[in-house]
Amino acid sequence: MTQGSALRIAVLDDWQSVAQEAAHWTVLGPIGDVSFLHDYPADTATMASRLQDFDVICVMRERTIFDDALLSQLPNLRLLVTGGMRNAALDLKAAARLGISIAGTESYKHAAPELTWALIMGVTRNIVDEANSLRAGNWQVGIGSDLQGKTLGIVGLGSIGQKIARYAQAFDMKVIAWSENLTAERASEHGATYVSKKALFEQSDIVSVNLVLSDRSRGLVDAESLSRMKPAAYLINTSRGPIVDENALIEALEQRKIAGAALDVYSVEPLPADHPFRTLPNLLATPHLGYVTENNYRMFFGQMIEDIQAWHAGSPIRLLAG
Repeated sequence: MTQGSALRIAVLDDWQSVAQEAAHWTVLGPIGDVSFLHDYPADTATMASRLQDFDVICVMRERTIFDDALLSQLPNLRLLVTGGMRNAALDLKAAARLGISIAGTESYKHAAPELTWALIMGVTRNIVDEANSLRAGNWQVGIGSDLQGKTLGIVGLGSIGQKIARYAQAFDMKVIAWSENLTAERASEHGATYVSKKALFEQSDIVSVNLVLSDRSRGLVDAESLSRMKPAAYLINTSRGPIVDENALIEALEQRKIAGAALDVYSVEPLPADHPFRTLPNLLATPHLGYVTENNYRMFFGQMIEDIQAWHAGSPIRLLAG
């Protein structure tokens, strides 16, 4: 970065108006002016108008899509900084062609698996319905499901899946796992038994999806997979929405082919106001909270500041390759 006039820096997608307090942005004062934007994503023309003056843009995960069409209309943009070291909403090749650098941050590794377990407990014990009943002046309305002795199937035994496997073992559950690259040896190292995809959906009392979104994983949990699940089983997805065929899941829930589901991620976010996921009685839905924790935000925003400082000094760090 050539030294010169002050940078115009945007912190995008600050929907909760918390970014300013999560890190010490004032340290960027000597090199630029920071603006915090709280608007939801919009069409390309609106986004181009909103962002055209900025040299540096900090983005939160996959909230806003920076594709070729948008990046090509941001002539001043020279640095994109994203929370995490992976962001499917950023077109890395287009950015490289346009001379835009992209940097990332580390992630707090416990936030997503902890939420996953909270959703497992919440949906199996009817926590929301029971709490709402009590608030309404009533009492118990259902019977919860036990975890001890049940089988947890983990689709994707990476860093998050491994933590979830340990939680399940603490609850005396049997753990099975599958992914395209998983081996029996690696599954065993983490206290899980490797099974086929077919067997996982057939045998599990709870299926937890913990894969990275890719061309291979998109739509992987399809109607056929859901049809193999037990009628008393639950599906949990805290990974990425498009991994699950939403229409197939809606049908499975509406027809009570499975007992229920708990979701934190969706194909379109924020979730449209009229989406069936907002009203299905056997679905526990949360608004993508998996990474929304104090420790994770401090890490994201703190390292975004480091990325900007390093790039401005001519020694960029944590760059994402296009």
